[in-house]
Amino acid sequence: MITDLSPPSPSSSAPDAERLRLAQADSGEQDWRAWGPYLSERAWGTVREDYSEHGTAWDYFPHDHARSRAYRWNEDGMAGVCDDRQTFCFALALWNGRDPILKERMFGLGGDGGNHGEDAKEYWWYLDSTPTHSWMRWRYHYPQAAFPYDELVAVNALRGRDDTEYELVDTGVFDDDRYWAVTVDYAKASPTDMCVVVTVANRGDTAERLHVLPHLWFRNTWAWGLPGGDRVPRIVGSAAGPGGGTGGGSAAGTGGGSAAGTGGGARLVGEHWVLGQIVLTGDGDPVPLLCDNDTNAERLWGLPGRSPYPKDGINDHVVNGAATVNPAREGTRGALHYVLDVPAGGQRQIRLRLTRTAPPPGGATPPPADLGGGFDAVVWARRAEANRFFDGVVPAAATADEALVARQAIAGLMWGKQFYHFDVKRWLEGDPGSAPPPAGRRHGRNSHWRHMTSFDVISMPDPWEYPWYAAWDLAFHCVSIARVDPGFAKAQLLLLLREWYLHPNGQIPAYEWAFGDVNPPVHAWAALKVFEIDGSRDHEFLARIMHKLLLNFTWWVNRKDTGGNNVFEGGFLGLDNVGPFDRSAALPVAGTLEQSDGTGWMAMYALNLLDIAVVLAEHDRTWVDTATKFFEHFAYIAAAGYHQGLWDDEDAFFYDVLRLADGSQVPLKVRSVVGLLPLAATTRLTARTLRRLPELGDRLRWFLAHRPEYADVVGARRLGPDGRQQRLLSMVGPDQVVRLLARMLDPDEFLSEYGLRTLSRAHLDKPFTVTLGGQEFSVGYEPAESTSGLFGGNSNWRGPIWMPTNFLLISALRDYAAFFGDDLQVEYPTRSGVKRTLDEIADDLSARLISLFTRDDWGRRPIYGAAQLFQTHPDWRDLISFPEYFHGDNGAGLGAWHQTGWTALVADLILTLRR
Repeated sequence: MITDLSPPSPSSSAPDAERLRLAQADSGEQDWRAWGPYLSERAWGTVREDYSEHGTAWDYFPHDHARSRAYRWNEDGMAGVCDDRQTFCFALALWNGRDPILKERMFGLGGDGGNHGEDAKEYWWYLDSTPTHSWMRWRYHYPQAAFPYDELVAVNALRGRDDTEYELVDTGVFDDDRYWAVTVDYAKASPTDMCVVVTVANRGDTAERLHVLPHLWFRNTWAWGLPGGDRVPRIVGSAAGPGGGTGGGSAAGTGGGSAAGTGGGARLVGEHWVLGQIVLTGDGDPVPLLCDNDTNAERLWGLPGRSPYPKDGINDHVVNGAATVNPAREGTRGALHYVLDVPAGGQRQIRLRLTRTAPPPGGATPPPADLGGGFDAVVWARRAEANRFFDGVVPAAATADEALVARQAIAGLMWGKQFYHFDVKRWLEGDPGSAPPPAGRRHGRNSHWRHMTSFDVISMPDPWEYPWYAAWDLAFHCVSIARVDPGFAKAQLLLLLREWYLHPNGQIPAYEWAFGDVNPPVHAWAALKVFEIDGSRDHEFLARIMHKLLLNFTWWVNRKDTGGNNVFEGGFLGLDNVGPFDRSAALPVAGTLEQSDGTGWMAMYALNLLDIAVVLAEHDRTWVDTATKFFEHFAYIAAAGYHQGLWDDEDAFFYDVLRLADGSQVPLKVRSVVGLLPLAATTRLTARTLRRLPELGDRLRWFLAHRPEYADVVGARRLGPDGRQQRLLSMVGPDQVVRLLARMLDPDEFLSEYGLRTLSRAHLDKPFTVTLGGQEFSVGYEPAESTSGLFGGNSNWRGPIWMPTNFLLISALRDYAAFFGDDLQVEYPTRSGVKRTLDEIADDLSARLISLFTRDDWGRRPIYGAAQLFQTHPDWRDLISFPEYFHGDNGAGLGAWHQTGWTALVADLILTLRR
């Protein structure tokens, strides 16, 4: 029995085993990444599973169907793992004896049922994971009372956009600590051998019974009528034999409820023609239950199905006692059924071992699994090695609380790696074995992306809230991922630029709801960050990514500069309702919306490509011409922001401009992060660079001599730390930067106690209003959830603090600091009378963002706001969530609550601040 969850500290002289595993994985010596937490926690309600006429994904495949309906494109489960092709899946199911269904997957509400968009109504956390997934920990709090599905639906349906959401904790099911704390630990003995410890703790004051059902199944690839795809794998179950469950029982109950052992035990043996044998062995004497991973068509539609024991057979058997599992103990979906009786305040553990035991074609009897001393040795070793690895990642200067936050942030990124399968052409046309999709589908969602085929493990914002990738979100993920696994980060950035992702016209796919939407062009910025974190040595990576980014940059120039004047559009660009009207929809009047953020993004993009070309040119002179090209292109874009009216000199701010059909302009004077993003378009050209690339230096001097109108954005120069001349290239010139920072660092505008707001607080008392086409449009400061229905109403950039834009602006401050040094000091906060260097300001902004997650002087974490259970309960307060964004005044977490990958940037801030 493993009870002490604190492994011994590893010897400082011991080799870093996790880094060795990473090296083996990167070299191909051993594929330590082959198995991981790549199983989504929600496959229902997704675009891939939506075959409806009007694209209503949540209605077409709701939560109620998930237990009965075979998924077409991927699978889901709790605390799950699978191989990197999702041939097999393993996950946990629970039943408290009171729920109407097994708890096999998390429950939540969509935009129509939960008033603020897709929202999980459960509480679970990713507590740990090494990058090779050699060690992982997952935690879930499961009510002992019946889960209030109907209450959550009914109460949220009555609430409007101005109301707070009705959460699970509001129902009272956690009162008096009547819940199960379920922890799952994974430790790899080899790339395809996982030791699993399931710990269930009864937090209540009375004895309770919990059914625990570890599941093993094969993803359904046989039901769709594809040529050569009808072969069906098999799982066979066997109960524990005599002596198979010896060794000090750690759980007891009825109906197959003891668990512990040194070997043997009950097991599920999966046989697959590619993988061979996959064996799940459990200690004790659980009952094997088998059915098929096929749809229960009779329950859903009153039609005959493929199997008499369909996907929900185990659910119906355990919950209702139905004869819906195969008495022959064969199928494609199986579970080991434990029934655990746990005293008040007690806990029980189950040991499981998931192992590939034979190569294809398999068939041999698998050997007994070691669930005793060898099992313990693996678990203890991986825990200790994980601690050693993270000791080498998190600086010693970080506080214990900061280290906790950083490690859980990284864990969320690691658990957010998901298998993603989507053949758009097949999805548009339908499968031979299924009814044809609606005709309108051929011209609807993603119909222009027929080339696109995904079959990869991809970093996603969250396995439930966002069980799909978003290109610009992924770029931010990769910056933090590179701190622990630069090989994976580089592979991810390259993946979305491969031929089966990148559109033939050069566009990067945005996200599955609409691949053709426009995300900000941050791929080059992320590539540079990852390159630098990785030691600035992988020039092959930079060259590969540069070739594809050239195509993408050209797409932007051709498609998003309608007037050909180097001022860019782009639509919402990730900031859905930051403006007075939906920037992705048709304008209320004839004209073109010229965007400060779109133009700032493109100026930054040009500089990023310049920086990449400079690095490459030092090793390959053929890149010099590319460097000079992007130097000039940056100058044209940056200067256009001033010459075409985006910069308002009186307000010292960049605004979007509506250019009407008659040529007149309507400035949209909303002071938002849109006007701050041009700050991110900055870099330096050092004397060393200009000396090593004289062609670039010559062109820069020619440009300044013959195009003096661009001197403001490319002409600033001063001595660097080495005493040599350096040049500042910046969309915000030296004369404007101090004035713009005065806006940004003003507590009455953007600066909050917890970072930078997305909208100036000045709009609280003075909303911006404009009349266009006879309609009035308005933007007011809202620090929390939006009351606007723009872009569906599930996003809000009208005040809250958002991590990616804060991170970019902090990075920009450090870039300016590298040029100006300590000579440039500005008031911080504005009107405080205190002047600080830009590096000091970047540090303080970082500390403000970090303080969202760490305990304050009263022991409270701002992200949890007034939620007392999360603030004060010892079983909850150190379980960290990473919300989508944060209240602009008090820092409380908002939006997608469970885990959003971009918020894990806080780990990078901690590592940088405490380096």
